Parts: sequence; structure tokens; C-alpha cells
Amino acid sequence: MSYAVIKTGGKQYKVKSGEILKIEKLPDSKPDSKIEFNEILAYGDDKTIEIGTPTVQGAKVEADLIKNGKDRTILIFKKRRRHNSRRKNGHRQEHTMIRINKIFSKDGKVLSEAEKIVKPTKKVEAEVKEKAKATSK
Repeated sequence: MSYAVIKTGGKQYKVKSGEILKIEKLPDSKPDSKIEFNEILAYGDDKTIEIGTPTVQGAKVEADLIKNGKDRTILIFKKRRRHNSRRKNGHRQEHTMIRINKIFSKDGKVLSEAEKIVKPTKKVEAEVKEKAKATSK
């Protein structure tokens, strides 16, 4: 199984194709759009690895942006005792959910590719429900 180490948002992530990740919010990003990560620090599989100095030139990772969102609220509460002083603050970190599609090597060859997601249509769901009713009778 091939993997790559990418750098985005000041953090490093080890990614595999088909994996869903929560990363720092990407500026000017819209849902259902394609994203390319060009800062690849390393890539490889179980037997071989290619390490960059500091990045591997020509290697890239393609991903689909699933959605932008916010994390749960984190409360910050500060109190100074015996001074009748307290402060309550909240923070919600913004994030982007992505799905890794392809990992490319430095010569442009596809190392690994994610399987396509097949969404069932309403017609298929209705047929499945009808079969379930018929078998339960």
C-alpha cells in the first residue's frame, strides 16, 4: 500500500489513497472541488521510500474537498482568586475534510488510486426496500 507524507497548514500528514482527513481550513476552498498538494516530503510503499530534501520535486497528491466545518467549542476560563475577576471565552477551530484520490511519484506515474465512490440512486433503494418487504412476508 503506497503512502505519502504531505505538509499543509503547518502540519505533516501521512496519507494513503481513499483516506478521509481533517486538516486546517484551506483558504478560498469550495466543497466538491479538487485540491493538489505539491509539498510532498516523502512517498513510498512497504519496500521502497523516496525522501525529499526537504520536498520531492514533481511529486503530488490529488484530493477531493468534502466539506468545510468547525470543531466543537473549546471553553477557555480564567479566574483570579480573591479578585472577583474571571473571564470566559470560547473557540471553534475551522477545518476542511478531504478525501485522498491519487498519489503521484516525481516522474508523474500514479502510485496509488482510490476506488470510486458509487452513490446508490433512489430507484435502487426502492427496489431493495421492496425485496426486503417481500422476503419478510
